[in-house]
Amino acid sequence: MEKDCIKIFKCLADKSRLLIINNLMESPMYVELLSERLNLAPSTISFHLKKLEEVKLVYSVKEQYYVVYHLNDDILSLSLKDLINVGEREKDIQVEREEQYKDSVIAAFFQYGKLKSIPVQQKKRKIVLEEIAKKFETGKSYAEREVNIIIADFHDDFCTIRREMVAFNILKRENSIYTLVKNDKI
Repeated sequence: MEKDCIKIFKCLADKSRLLIINNLMESPMYVELLSERLNLAPSTISFHLKKLEEVKLVYSVKEQYYVVYHLNDDILSLSLKDLINVGEREKDIQVEREEQYKDSVIAAFFQYGKLKSIPVQQKKRKIVLEEIAKKFETGKSYAEREVNIIIADFHDDFCTIRREMVAFNILKRENSIYTLVKNDKI
C-alpha cells in the first residue's frame, strides 16, 4: 500500500489532473467534454486520465460510442491520514532494521561477553548500556557495590558505565540504591 500511496501523491501533483478530478466530481465525463471544459487537447486529457487510472483514482466505462470516466470514491474518500499511514508490514520492516542495527553494534563492541570499548556515539552507547542492563532484574534494588560487580563483568570502567546508565535513564539512583528503570527494550 505504501508504494500505491506514493504513486497517488505523485499523480495528484499535477494541476491538470486536479482539474480533471474536480470536473469529474460534478459528474462522470468523456474525454472530449473534459477537453472543452479545460481547454486542453483531447490527447492531453487522455494522457492524464491514463495516469489517474493507473493509480485507481478514476475508472472508465464504455457507454455506446464514448468511454466515460468516473471517480473512484473508495480511494477519494480515504483521509490523508489513511493514505500516509505506514502499514503494519512497513513497521515490521523498520523494527527488523532496528534489531539488525542493534545486533551489529553489539557484535562490534562486545567480544566474548566483554565490552571492548565504550562507544562515543550516543546512539551506539545507549544500545551497549541497554545490553548490559539485561543483567539487572526488574524490581530488584541494588547497592552501588552490586551494580559495580555486575558492570565489572563487562568492562573495567564500571564507574563511567554506571554513571552513563543513570544518565540514559536505564538505572535509577535514589539514596545510593539502584533500580532498573522499566523499559520494553531491555
